[in-house]
Amino acid sequence: MNRLARESSPYLLQHADNPVDWYAWGEEAFALARETDRPLLLSIGYSACHWCHVMERESFADPLTAAVLNTGFVPVKVDREERPDVDQVYMRAVQAMTGHGGWPLTVFLTPEGVPFYGGTYFPPERRQGMPSFREVLAAVRHAWERDRTRVQESAGKIRQALANSATARLRGDEAAPTPDAALAAHAARALATAFDAQHGGFGQAPKFPQPMLLGFLLRHAHRTGDEQARAMALHTLRRMAAGGMRDHLGGGFHRYSVDARWLVPHFEKMLYDNALLARAYLEGWQESGDEALRVVCESTIEYVLGDLRHPEGGFLASRDADSEGEEGRYYVWTPEEVDAVLGPHDGPLFRRFYDVSAAGNFEGRNILHRPHDPGAIARAEGVAPEALEARLAAARAKLLAARATRPEPFRDTKVIMGWSALTVRTLAEAGGALGHANWLDTARSGARFLLDRVRSPSGGLLHVWTEGMPKIPALLDDVAALGNALLSLHQATLEPEWLPEVERLAEDVLARFWSAEEGVFYDSAVDAETLVVRPREVTDNALPSGSSLAIELLLRAGRLLEREDWLGTARSALAREAGAVARWPTGFGQLLSALEAELAGPVEVVIVGERADPATRALLGAALRPLVPARLVTGAAPGEPAPLPMPLLEGKALVGGQPAAYLCRDRVCGLPITDPKALEEELRQ
Repeated sequence: MNRLARESSPYLLQHADNPVDWYAWGEEAFALARETDRPLLLSIGYSACHWCHVMERESFADPLTAAVLNTGFVPVKVDREERPDVDQVYMRAVQAMTGHGGWPLTVFLTPEGVPFYGGTYFPPERRQGMPSFREVLAAVRHAWERDRTRVQESAGKIRQALANSATARLRGDEAAPTPDAALAAHAARALATAFDAQHGGFGQAPKFPQPMLLGFLLRHAHRTGDEQARAMALHTLRRMAAGGMRDHLGGGFHRYSVDARWLVPHFEKMLYDNALLARAYLEGWQESGDEALRVVCESTIEYVLGDLRHPEGGFLASRDADSEGEEGRYYVWTPEEVDAVLGPHDGPLFRRFYDVSAAGNFEGRNILHRPHDPGAIARAEGVAPEALEARLAAARAKLLAARATRPEPFRDTKVIMGWSALTVRTLAEAGGALGHANWLDTARSGARFLLDRVRSPSGGLLHVWTEGMPKIPALLDDVAALGNALLSLHQATLEPEWLPEVERLAEDVLARFWSAEEGVFYDSAVDAETLVVRPREVTDNALPSGSSLAIELLLRAGRLLEREDWLGTARSALAREAGAVARWPTGFGQLLSALEAELAGPVEVVIVGERADPATRALLGAALRPLVPARLVTGAAPGEPAPLPMPLLEGKALVGGQPAAYLCRDRVCGLPITDPKALEEELRQ
């Protein structure tokens, strides 16, 4: 066993028996590199990464390759999910060097941590124009020993490129547009030009779900009546739900589709994808009333609760793509396997509905998907659609039970603060809107876990917790995502105890991640470990950016608690990024949603009543059901003191002894409402 046996990361532990003399990221490795005058080989991956496993089997488990690494380099292995800040810096460097990036990320560093050469996956033998990994190692080592000047020049150029990139991202744009309705409309038009009208989504293969962009389109359509924006979002949600990227037996979604029609996924299942997509399907249902979208939301959440929930309250990071040494093996079927489980009556029906053929659609086997109109199949079978769905549901349950007997993909048990916070937010918003009290209970326990257990001894929030071991200071997206989650939890429950935590988190965002001098947010705190450059990413990737989450938190909490200082900072930060949003709208879905909330203007609902009173809960459900971009919901029991100064609560009382809701626009409130249907109708209008 190498040094990684001392680590808690499941990904690092997967490499603990490699013959490579791995170090974890830290001063020990850099000190050895300085002492022995060796370059570092930095390998970054994550446990659900298929090609990371391939490179491990081919190279890191090979004694000959390990010998080259151990004698000529200081090998460092990083879990990108534990250290997204490190990954971000060196991914940007490799992209600057090669024009592309991905995982596994392979970077060569000077003992000072400056990158001078890198790439992604390298095969064990020359293949398709790629050099072998050992050839790369030999060339780098030769350059280090014989041509150090060229190495230093390369390192200097890359360091300067990183610095220039950081400076460019800080530089103001005098010609930047105002963050206004014209910018939102421009973004919607840009998405329309990239929209795949046949299959949904944006661009061609590979195709990512991009829930942040769908959320923006739904909000834009709600505010403006833009039917094209609405149709793009709903069509994409429906096509993804029918495709093979969705797990039709177990629920939830795989990472992304390698083709344009959502058929063949990259099979890992990530917590954050499922949290964000469940929320997107919730909002699609709220905007359209399409019950099929509600079903997808519910099944996705139930998948998370059944497979990715830690018994102590947090949520687990991911499921691997591979099992039995093959990508996707756990999820695919042959016709014979289907018929063996379902028999001659239901087997052919299921195979027809889910497109299971002898030829297969993935390496001789079949990814389940729904290419056909259910109504047409019901008519061909001579049954009612409800009866068809009942037969298919029973068949899915049988196949799911059979699938559970297969060797399952590896599950990464890290609890990551930001990912779990996104899940808590989805549980709170969906639980409130759909009336699932158990989801609200799970959101409460998840929030308490993150607040109480993922902390340092000194009390600071941490980024990751793995089986009782919390570590690594929280990043901006961790803190801001948790603040937004607790705010949504307050809105879904009216419980006051979450608001002081929201206030503390908002203040932490400003104190440790905001640079007033530069007018920007950084992803790492001012007191965090110093890297080659201080990480700062404003665009959304698979996750919403920390900056956009921070802006959203300050806008939401600032409106609710009437903190003009928070609102001013958030609006200036939003304006600061308007030029980048105008140039590349597809990278800013979360920020555009925050802009839509600003344009729509705040809609406040204040509910007065005992929280356990069914009448109070009915009003609260009505307040949460419609999609309202800038909705704020708060309330209190009669006579209950507010945990923070909240002018919105002043003067609000029961009506005739009954719970009442007050609907306000920009703090100007109408007459109290006691009928939940009337409240929901007014909100929809």
